[in-house]
Amino acid sequence: MNQRNLWDLLPRLSPILAVLVSLLVGAVMLALLGTNPWEAYRALFIGAFGSTNALADTIVKATPLLFVGLGICIAFRGGVLNIGGEGQLVTGAIASTAVTLAVPTWPGWLIILLALSAGMLAGAIWGGIAGVLKAHLNVNEILSTIMLNYIAVFGMNYLLRGPMMDPLQIKLGSFTPQTARLPRAADLPRLVPTRLHLGAAIAVVLAVVVYVFLWRTTIGFRIRTVGKNLRAAIAAGVRTKRYIVLSLVLAGAFAGLGGAVEVLGVHHRMFTDGSAFGFTGSAGFNGIVAALFGQLHPIGTIPASFLIGALLTGANKMQRMMQVPSALIGALNGLIVLLVVGSEYFRRHQMRRVDKKRSQSDAEVDVKEES
Repeated sequence: MNQRNLWDLLPRLSPILAVLVSLLVGAVMLALLGTNPWEAYRALFIGAFGSTNALADTIVKATPLLFVGLGICIAFRGGVLNIGGEGQLVTGAIASTAVTLAVPTWPGWLIILLALSAGMLAGAIWGGIAGVLKAHLNVNEILSTIMLNYIAVFGMNYLLRGPMMDPLQIKLGSFTPQTARLPRAADLPRLVPTRLHLGAAIAVVLAVVVYVFLWRTTIGFRIRTVGKNLRAAIAAGVRTKRYIVLSLVLAGAFAGLGGAVEVLGVHHRMFTDGSAFGFTGSAGFNGIVAALFGQLHPIGTIPASFLIGALLTGANKMQRMMQVPSALIGALNGLIVLLVVGSEYFRRHQMRRVDKKRSQSDAEVDVKEES
């Protein structure tokens, strides 16, 4: 295998290497905490895969990560950075909850369809705001999406402590910031007795749809062209502003759909502890980790989301059994991202060196032939 083929193979191996190295570093951290790394990782594995319910919980935890990750893949391929997954999840969840509570007596299948559509539309609008600001006013999308996260959270806190608060809570005088329990007809079908619901299958199907969209359609090709070389896209007559906005609209739509699925499939009501994390479980940010780990490819994001979901699910078991801080899993996630991104940068740097040497060798051969 020549050097070029070796560097071509590196992107496929880097996620595996990143996990192995991060687990090795995690073992050192566990040892420093006075915990047996083998027993800790055994507890993590049992918590994530040790039973049917554990495996189902891992998939349930991975589902919102996959929805957000698919949107991240589209946004990054379009050359924009969507850090607004948390806010888009929240807005999608609020919209789907409001629609469901407004039509409680309608047929269940119709409520589900309307709620999912409302969540997707709300997320698309929330992402589209950042897209318009980026495309037409050149506002940095990282700042705008982060600020929109705060607006979504403050809006959620207001609604759940006011217009959307559970009337029963008000009657009892507890004033817990949550909505009423959604009609059971609106619950997504699930695999009894586990918590695994239909949303997981929807996410996997949509991952395939996103792949086809990005690599087999004209619009997807233009999105990738804008993200890869903006000047070339402009020179080719592509309406770059339109596709920048579209990238963030679609990113928001998938995250919003993920929020709707969380409401209908898992929680069956909206609630808040004053932050987005209380409802989303940081899925908006962990979805970015999953997308990067999956090499910004929709199909690769499926196993990446599953792995991150397993780490998050197993962390609870490890924390209970070994008294290990669950924050350690967050550190491992961050380390995985650093290693994956770093390996990709290193690969590109080495590829440029190989190409440069090859060009020099070809030039020397041409000079010798001419002489």
